[in-house]
Amino acid sequence: MTNGTGAGSPARTADSATGAVIDLLGLLAYAELVSFFRLSDDAELAPTLADKGELAGLAATEFGHYRLLHDRLTELGADPEEAMRPFVAPLDDWHARTRPQSWLEGLVKAYVGDGIAADFYRQAAELVDEHTRELVGGVLIETGRAEFVAAKVRAAVADDPRLAGRLALWARRLVGEGLSQAQRVATHRPDLAELLASSAEDEGESADLAAVGRMFARLTDAHTARLRAMGLAN
Repeated sequence: MTNGTGAGSPARTADSATGAVIDLLGLLAYAELVSFFRLSDDAELAPTLADKGELAGLAATEFGHYRLLHDRLTELGADPEEAMRPFVAPLDDWHARTRPQSWLEGLVKAYVGDGIAADFYRQAAELVDEHTRELVGGVLIETGRAEFVAAKVRAAVADDPRLAGRLALWARRLVGEGLSQAQRVATHRPDLAELLASSAEDEGESADLAAVGRMFARLTDAHTARLRAMGLAN
């Protein structure tokens, strides 16, 4: 683990390291803000008052995370809105392409889609400064979401086993779309791509976009575990 600017390679300059941190925090801040709105919308679709309250609480947590990231960007001398702006289109596109059609699809998206994104953010945070790394780690804590979603989906599948195949296909689509948008972000944000490539390099691979692509492939490893937790994998 590195310290100081978190540079993983002598070739990385202080400016690129700072740019990568701001990119990472801007990306995550916008993701948390969108998650707040999405979970609030999902709460309206929840079938019971208890479920509505649970999702409302998760949404409130996401907004708290957004404020922490917003404040950290300000501390770094960055304009939070400008830091988030490059990631509005790719994240909005991902959400538009993966709009859930039911309460259960919304739950799977909150678990699988956000889970693969969180893996991406954690990977990127491995080579940044300690303060940022701890902030990202704290923001990405599941806060009970995984247990809540897995229990609800397992119960629904137990009641109607036909749901399992459809929801498993939906989960695979979420991962595919998520990885596609992540690669789009990395391609258009060179400082962030360099950070990700340096992370791949630390694992013995060359620091290039191909290495980043292989790193994305490794992010899918946790996907099967998430499917099993929801009762969607054999």
